[in-house]
Order: sequence, then structure tokens, then C-alpha cells
Amino acid sequence: MIMPRGQPLLMPVNPAFIAVSLVVGLALNMLPLGRLPWMPDLLMLLLAFWGVHQPSRVGIGAGFVLGLCMDVSQSALLGQHALAYSALLFGVHEARRRLLWFGSWEQALHMIPLLASVHALQVLVRMIAGGLFPGWELLAAPLLEALLWPLVGWILLAPQRRPPDKDENRPL
Repeated sequence: MIMPRGQPLLMPVNPAFIAVSLVVGLALNMLPLGRLPWMPDLLMLLLAFWGVHQPSRVGIGAGFVLGLCMDVSQSALLGQHALAYSALLFGVHEARRRLLWFGSWEQALHMIPLLASVHALQVLVRMIAGGLFPGWELLAAPLLEALLWPLVGWILLAPQRRPPDKDENRPL
């Protein structure tokens, strides 16, 4: 694939770094902060990011397994988060070729409908199972996640931006 003009060539990502970042996202979602409807789902954001940038390493199966972990930790309907994260990664894999042509802020704008539909899917599953509507402040969560997208991209791509070893015989 031809790189868009102005984007730096990144070094390969360490698979352990991806795994650690997902475990940290899972741990941050498990913190007992009193889960409010407007709070961003950091694990969802990390799964979407790695689904765009490393689709061969983070797939629908990883989203399903991490979703089951979230279901168990939050005592939610078993499969609610698993379905939502799997649907998110499917949508991300379908849109990734288009997303990579944009900068981080444009990517964030493109991610808002996808993140909002995943949150709507979670609410729909919860309401079908007999739960209550969490309120309209739920609409703030995808917007906050989209605002966090450039920051997450800057942090997670930082280890790949390190310069390669200097070679005195090479002019680059």
C-alpha cells in the first residue's frame, strides 16, 4: 500500500506491547469508579485502535475474549460486551483502509458513528434482557472516546517512532 504524503514510516510493533496495552485497558475498565453511562470505555478504544493499526494481531476473537472478561468483571449479561467488541472490530476491519489515509483528528471523526453504534448495541442488548435505559448522557461516551483517539494514537505509536540505529555509511 502506498503511504499517504507526510506520514512517517513506523517501525514494527512489539506484540507484547499490544498485549500489555490491552491488559492495562482492561484493568482501567475494571476500576471501581462507579460506572457512569458517559464514561469512555478505554478497552473499546484500545481495541479499535489496534484493530485499525494491527489487524492481523488484534482480531474479532481477541475482542470476544476481552468482552467476556468485561462481562464477568461488571456482572453484566454474559456476551453483552463480547458481542459489542466483536461488532466493533468487524466495523473497524471494514473501515481500516479508508481510516489510514486520514490524520488522527479525521480518524476520530470517522470513528464517532462506529463507537456510537457499538454503545447503542450494548444498550439494546441490555434493554432486551430487561435492563433499564441508562439515560441520554450515554451519548457523551462516544464523543469522549473520539476526543481521546488522537491522544491514544500518539501514546501507542510512540515506541514505533524511535529512530533506527545510526549508520555512518548511509546518508539517511
